[in-house]
Amino acid sequence: MHKGPHRGAKTFRRGRALEFLARLYVKRETLKQQLQSPELQSIHPVLTGELKAIEMVINEFIQSFDIHDEELSSIWGVQNRDGDAPIDEQRNDEDSSEQ
Repeated sequence: MHKGPHRGAKTFRRGRALEFLARLYVKRETLKQQLQSPELQSIHPVLTGELKAIEMVINEFIQSFDIHDEELSSIWGVQNRDGDAPIDEQRNDEDSSEQ
């Protein structure tokens, strides 16, 4: 006799999605560090392309799974790892600074 819908499987899948998102953030941070490395200057264009691609995947993942700032802060302890702006706003800021 349930008093409401069983949410165990959904909660488990949501947790797995958040874990995957956390791994994407780690990859993003690794790429950012590699871009700062003088030893990897020769492959800078490749790293830049990979960083843009991973950021696109992160943004699409957040939108597809309707992930909220509170969930992002539970991953990192701060909103969106880089501050208060949502990920897609951060991306727009980066795009405008490149022009």
